[in-house]
Amino acid sequence: MGWLVITEKQNAAERIAKILFKDAKTLKRGKISYYYSPSRNAYVLGLKGHVLELDFPKKFKNWTRTKLLELIYADLVKKEKDKDLILLLKELARSAEKITIATDYDREGELIGVEALEIISEEISGKNLKIERTRFSAITKEEILRAFENPTMVDFNLANSALARQKIDLIWGAVLTRFISLSSGRLGKDFLSVGRVQTPTLRLIVERETEIENFKPEKFYELFIDLDGFTAKHPERYKDLRKANEILSKVGDRAIVKSFRSTDKTEAKPTPFNTTEFLRSASNFMPPYMAMSIAESLYINGYISYPRTDNTVYPASLNLLEIARAFLNSDFAKEAKIVLSQKEITPSRGKKETTDHPPIYPTTVANRGELNPNEWKIYELIVRRFLATIAENAIWEVRSAELESNGIKFVSIGRKLIKAGWREIYPYSKAEEINLPSLRIGEQLEIRKKRIEERETKPPPRYNPSTLIKLMEKLNLGTKSTRHEIIKKLLSRGYIDGNPYQPTQIAFSVIDVLKERVETITLPDMTAKLEEEMDKIADGSKSEEEVVLESRKMLYETLKNIGEEGIALRLKEGIKKDKVIGKCPNCGKEIIIRKSKAGKRFIGCSGYPGCNFSLPLPQKGSIYVTAKTCKEHEIRILKIRGKKPWNFCPICNYNEFLKAKNNKKD
Repeated sequence: MGWLVITEKQNAAERIAKILFKDAKTLKRGKISYYYSPSRNAYVLGLKGHVLELDFPKKFKNWTRTKLLELIYADLVKKEKDKDLILLLKELARSAEKITIATDYDREGELIGVEALEIISEEISGKNLKIERTRFSAITKEEILRAFENPTMVDFNLANSALARQKIDLIWGAVLTRFISLSSGRLGKDFLSVGRVQTPTLRLIVERETEIENFKPEKFYELFIDLDGFTAKHPERYKDLRKANEILSKVGDRAIVKSFRSTDKTEAKPTPFNTTEFLRSASNFMPPYMAMSIAESLYINGYISYPRTDNTVYPASLNLLEIARAFLNSDFAKEAKIVLSQKEITPSRGKKETTDHPPIYPTTVANRGELNPNEWKIYELIVRRFLATIAENAIWEVRSAELESNGIKFVSIGRKLIKAGWREIYPYSKAEEINLPSLRIGEQLEIRKKRIEERETKPPPRYNPSTLIKLMEKLNLGTKSTRHEIIKKLLSRGYIDGNPYQPTQIAFSVIDVLKERVETITLPDMTAKLEEEMDKIADGSKSEEEVVLESRKMLYETLKNIGEEGIALRLKEGIKKDKVIGKCPNCGKEIIIRKSKAGKRFIGCSGYPGCNFSLPLPQKGSIYVTAKTCKEHEIRILKIRGKKPWNFCPICNYNEFLKAKNNKKD
């Protein structure tokens, strides 16, 4: 009996083939590797993700000639992405009597499997063919064998929910991107993209920046007294410095202890990693999209479980003790011993419990030398998180004291870690001990120093990768599988920069225009509603066609009344502001990124021809003006995005070039 196993990627195919078949051989067809078992007459072929790609027909390709309202209702076409791979897939399907879809178990994986079946539909038509679906959460021997012994059916509803998202994202993204890009005159590789999830996310960042810009700090004053080994603070703050000085002047040389309490407080261990919490934690070392890419590689190579999951509760079937014991002879031996020395193991539980995949956990013990430095960072984070979730809670001794000096009250709070528990395993969450000695009620203490500190109210903080991903999840913007990619797109399109994220001027212009003309697409409500619609497709209560048609109608009504008056001018003003580097060192006018008649970019003075100040710029890679400023020259730092991204001050860079040139002459 001929058997064809279809996986999502080539390296997954290799691992699964070697687990299933002892006699698996590697075959080659051009650049494509696939696997064959003579004893089982079985082939394992890995795809490259989606083998079909949705697109608009050719007649809609020209942006300037296409009517946007017609684009909304265009029939989409499916294009084959890799001709050679598809030919091989069809060839292997012809002789198959059983086909097993072994793609990742989620919406995208289900759709990839269904696309493969669609491609080979002619080859398998009319045959008495058995089609199975395997579902697994880790590419380990135990998990793969279990999955292949207990196959299920392909879930076409789940695949259709992913297909609907693809169609809607393509239609909305293409129509609105063309509208904004055509209005601004920014076409070609520098087009302005607008997306169903991307735009509401950008609005969050822009509005936070507006809050920060409009924030007016207010001064206030706080009173402190320093005693032997600790500090106490007056519970009130004052806006008036004279009032603060008046209160402080009443404070004497000694303070009396009015109350003292000491209690032990339990600090709960962290909950198991789902995708959102993993990306939030990993963003302390690297961008979320990079962390997810590494996690996917670790999963495919059998080191961790499937990294795309909402679950924060370990299933009862997972042998937590066995996983911990595996680390006794590893780089994490000390941490494993801490866990295994406990009388009993009770894992922490998060709020979300699902049945598709478990939380992220290590599936194989790796040594540091097996992985590159970034892979090791992610692997170590996941191992330590897992061990921390089955460790004991931490216990703090929390002390609080109330003191009084001539009727003026002061309070002091201290804490000391008396049982490290999970904190001995998980160093990523830091908590500082604050000294407060044991005090007796009625005890009189010498005040070493009394002082006033001037403070200012702070604006709300900018979003960083961790806080933005958390907010996106709360607002149901995107999915666990796409949020990191949305942020990456905002960075790559030059809408935001830095960490924490700061919007560029064109981001303000785009959001302002869209809020005024088509606010619906800048709010999370529509996107959140679509996520609900996806769930309805997945559970079979709505069809893919029905949801896509509703979305087309919504977009048509939105765009029909958008109007174009004034949009171009506002967008072009934003683009111009984004090219401003700073003040000209010669005349004080603005210096901006410009292009010569030959199409070469450079920095020139806006006072030209009266001022001839100019600086050269690299000609390769996309260039962006960042929010950072060179301290020496007080102009903006530029960022080049290309094969070798780098940041530089144009003046510093030019001076270094001249210095190197002069050194060569010498």
